[in-house]
Amino acid sequence: MARVNSSRRSGRSERAVRAVQHATRVLDRPATTARLGQRLHDLTEAATDLATDAGLDLDSPTDLYGDGVVTVLERRVADLLGKEDAAFFPTGTMAQQAALRCWARRGGSDGVALHALSHPRLHESEALTRLAGLHTVPLTTAPRPTSAEDVRAVAEPFATLVLELPLRDAGFVLPSFEELVDVTAAARTRGASVHFDGARLWETTTHFGRPLPEIAALADSVYVSFYKSLRGLSGAALAGPADFVEETRLERHRYGSNVFQQFPAALTALHGLHRELPRLPDHVAHARVVAEALTRELAERPDRGSTGSPGAAVHPAVPHTHQFQFWFPGSADRLNEAATRQAERTGTALFANPWREPGLPPGFSFTEITVAEAGLAWSADDVRSALHEFLEFLDAGA
Repeated sequence: MARVNSSRRSGRSERAVRAVQHATRVLDRPATTARLGQRLHDLTEAATDLATDAGLDLDSPTDLYGDGVVTVLERRVADLLGKEDAAFFPTGTMAQQAALRCWARRGGSDGVALHALSHPRLHESEALTRLAGLHTVPLTTAPRPTSAEDVRAVAEPFATLVLELPLRDAGFVLPSFEELVDVTAAARTRGASVHFDGARLWETTTHFGRPLPEIAALADSVYVSFYKSLRGLSGAALAGPADFVEETRLERHRYGSNVFQQFPAALTALHGLHRELPRLPDHVAHARVVAEALTRELAERPDRGSTGSPGAAVHPAVPHTHQFQFWFPGSADRLNEAATRQAERTGTALFANPWREPGLPPGFSFTEITVAEAGLAWSADDVRSALHEFLEFLDAGA
């Protein structure tokens, strides 16, 4: 039987993926490195845990066209976010198109205001314009969250303001809670609805210092993902007023996604809410320990060896969530090779995600670091030692 080429999905070579798979020490194990057998085991374990700890009846009928365990998941999400209702969607891309189409009809405008670095603009093949029939109104290109002034300054009308929380491509950054209040108020002053692209909203409570319902209350609708921080197999949910959510279910059907059975994704999503969600504040706190350790190690060896490291940096300096960027001078190829060699030869995968070259600033690459359950075992000294070791592999390959 043919092997599935995981490098197509991870952005790394098959060898690099295997190196992370076999590494004994990681800050996180990306889903892109998961084995099929492990995911099947995870599904069974999720069902057993939910039956034992959350009272899920495994003898109940399976779901058909969105009932059963899918309904249980929808109710759980609505309660967590403090919204009237929630609908399960196979993907976040579809969920957001459904939401924005509905707000456009209600608002009498097909304009969608959003950050130029937001996910719908960069990673969805122009789906909002080509498929949903909407047009985007970029508010800013600056690598920071959208501000109230951005909203007030744009001349073009729009029905909906989309805020990605956190803004991944700018470094998983978030506004302050006060800034979030201001930007949502600015949108409503213009008669627009507010939609949160909250694929990673689950881990924002530490930065905002507010519970999820208080954060979600600032938006008319909220999309959340189940397969990122919560480690589900797939899927998303869209939460908001009951009549609005029911309208998005009709859009979901029109998009061809009234799926016959979805219990594997729904079970792992429920398990993520039960098991992973309570742990996220610890992951965020430890990400700050990791980031500080990386910064300290760089500060003590700014021009080490033949590679050097002027300009290397953690961004943001104090992570807003349990994910952040790490920038380093050099080509992505050389940095990926050093990371792979370190994992292969020492069993330590400090950088489990691929390095990429954004083009600007020239001569630099960056990688995304996620600190999850596996990373909690790392002390600050462990992090510094791993970075020191990585730099030695980088020097050796220069």
